[in-house]
Amino acid sequence: MKQIILGTAGHIDHGKTTLIKAISGIDTDRLKEEKERGITIELGFAHLTLPNGQELGIVDVPGHEKFVRHMVAGATGIDIVALVVAADEGVMPQTREHLEICELLEVKQGLVVLTKTDLVEDRDWIDLVQEDIHDFLQGTFLASAPIIAVSAVSGEGLGELLESLQKLSESVEARPSSGDFRLAVDRVFTMKGFGTVVTGTAISGKTETGDTLVVYPQMLKTKVRGIQVHNREVNEAVSGQRTAINLQGLEKAALERGNVLATPESLVSSYMVDVRLHHLENAPRVLKNRAKIRFHTGTSEIIGTLILLDTDELKPGASGYAQVRLDKQVAVRNGDRFVLRSYSPMHTIGGGQILHPNPKKRRRMVGKTIEALGVLERGESHKMVELYLKEAGFDGVGERALTILANITQKELRSLLQDMMSRGEVIQFDRETPRFVHEEAFGKLRQLLLDHLAEFHRKEPLRAGINKEELFGRLPRGADGKLCNELIQRLTRQGEIIQERDLVRLSSHQIELAGKQDEVREKIESIYRDAGLQPPFFREVARSLGVPDKETRQILSWMLEQGLLVKVKEDMYFHYGALDGLKQQLLDLFEEREEITTPQFKELTQTSRKYTIPLLEFLDASRFTIRVGDVRRLRQKK
Repeated sequence: MKQIILGTAGHIDHGKTTLIKAISGIDTDRLKEEKERGITIELGFAHLTLPNGQELGIVDVPGHEKFVRHMVAGATGIDIVALVVAADEGVMPQTREHLEICELLEVKQGLVVLTKTDLVEDRDWIDLVQEDIHDFLQGTFLASAPIIAVSAVSGEGLGELLESLQKLSESVEARPSSGDFRLAVDRVFTMKGFGTVVTGTAISGKTETGDTLVVYPQMLKTKVRGIQVHNREVNEAVSGQRTAINLQGLEKAALERGNVLATPESLVSSYMVDVRLHHLENAPRVLKNRAKIRFHTGTSEIIGTLILLDTDELKPGASGYAQVRLDKQVAVRNGDRFVLRSYSPMHTIGGGQILHPNPKKRRRMVGKTIEALGVLERGESHKMVELYLKEAGFDGVGERALTILANITQKELRSLLQDMMSRGEVIQFDRETPRFVHEEAFGKLRQLLLDHLAEFHRKEPLRAGINKEELFGRLPRGADGKLCNELIQRLTRQGEIIQERDLVRLSSHQIELAGKQDEVREKIESIYRDAGLQPPFFREVARSLGVPDKETRQILSWMLEQGLLVKVKEDMYFHYGALDGLKQQLLDLFEEREEITTPQFKELTQTSRKYTIPLLEFLDASRFTIRVGDVRRLRQKK
């Protein structure tokens, strides 16, 4: 069975609550103050079974202008609106405002209920009121809606009303229960023995008893302890239902109307949203940039600042792109509807569609920004995903984040990404937790990396390559390490670079010593070869050469990479032949004994302690020997 929500709308004291009680038997005014004052202050809820067995969830909204914010919250998620107009008064200010709100929220179906006909004796008056309503509705989604005259007192017209509701409900499209669960919280209370309960209309997906959910924007994790639909205990709640959910482990004080109860990792909380805004034609004044406004979406009301992105002011009846910067966080998705009300005095002034649920600050009057928002407004999934990937730059973006931003299912996203990767438009760079980068950013990073390598080789021509981590450190800060590794692997496969252990170089890079450099190299090598196991510190060698220090260091690096010299300690280098000879001496010694002490090693090498300890530690570090207490042993005895 389809899940359908009927909502009321209309001016104060036009009989909305009385009408709901007449057709459902439920009094939606539950507060003492509502009973005493005879007006609806808070949202009321009921349910009704139509003659064909179709159930309707009902949301009754207050009509007083002071409580329009409650009306906006109640109008979220309704499928059919009953615009209530009293026969003795006709169209009134809140009739107009409520209809505008329904249009801004894109309620698509409804009817008009002309109430209190028992108070009007003159039938001609009723005809005049109906004609006035018909004129008032021209150009709205209710232009061709039936106008049904009823009396909740006598029962006149109630049968016809139920028949019309049944006919409308048959044409309401069933909401899919797939996708992430989302419920806009419109009421929070506690029940003795049960704890915290929230109510609202399920916007999408489904949830079952025992499911883990998250309260946004506070990011509070909870579990579903129990579910009620139309006062009946059920095991699951699905999209389109009026639902009460008993939450485990949360106090009432932690929640409020405006929160969203949803599947974990299905939303992002943000202080900003990008929107397509329509300024109402009958708005009292021009809407200016940086205007203070009241932002309504779902069941939330948040004070914010309106940043007009493509104009300096928006005239009544005009539309444009804007960014709303909020005083509190909100959790929404692309395609959600919103309503704007002026800060003071409070009037509904516009509304529209949310385009980006978590944008960065936008610069005004920038063509690129307007173009991007146009893509989001048109809502083509492929173009939206491509835009979000481009905006992510070197950071890339994860699969889950893309489903939230583009408001599409994981299945649809994976199909899109597969197509884009096959065309080379997108690169995946994290296999464990799939993340993706647009080929434009990847190409830019590729060129930056190759440029840095070329610059390194120009400055350090005698070094075999640059340490990979050092190279990554020269790239833009936002570049992810896993993305950089993916780039290195691709360039290696393509033969553009060579990676040997942690060193990276261009494949075209050749190390050649010029004539003078080779002469310096020979001098250095001769000094260390002759010094054996008691070499001078390199700073002493460098001073004796009469060559610029930078060039000397480059030649030293080249000799280390070629294996001519070996670094044992900072500024202490040995000729490879001296170390090979020492290792052979030790091998011969270990043929005769299993271990050697430090004094014995000192005697064997005929060196001072200045060299003895560094040499022993080097042999341990290179896994030739192993220290056991105060002695050394051959790690692998031959």
